[in-house]
Amino acid sequence: MQGPNRLFDDLSKLMTNAMGVAQGARTEAETAMKGWMDRWLADRDFVTREEFDAVRAMAQKAREENEALKARLDAIETRGGR
Repeated sequence: MQGPNRLFDDLSKLMTNAMGVAQGARTEAETAMKGWMDRWLADRDFVTREEFDAVRAMAQKAREENEALKARLDAIETRGGR
């Protein structure tokens, strides 16, 4: 009866090895796709989220400074118009 047990053991090892190969292929495909996407995005001059947030903060600060300066000018004009 050792024959069928040996066959099942060999079949089990074969399936385990096949799953390992499939997992390795999947990992390699994911790595290749990520590399391709990174290159594609870099070629399009997209900005990173950090760069976008930095420029957005600078624009907000400039807007606030503009509003403060406008308020000061309005105050000067009001005093000068008396």
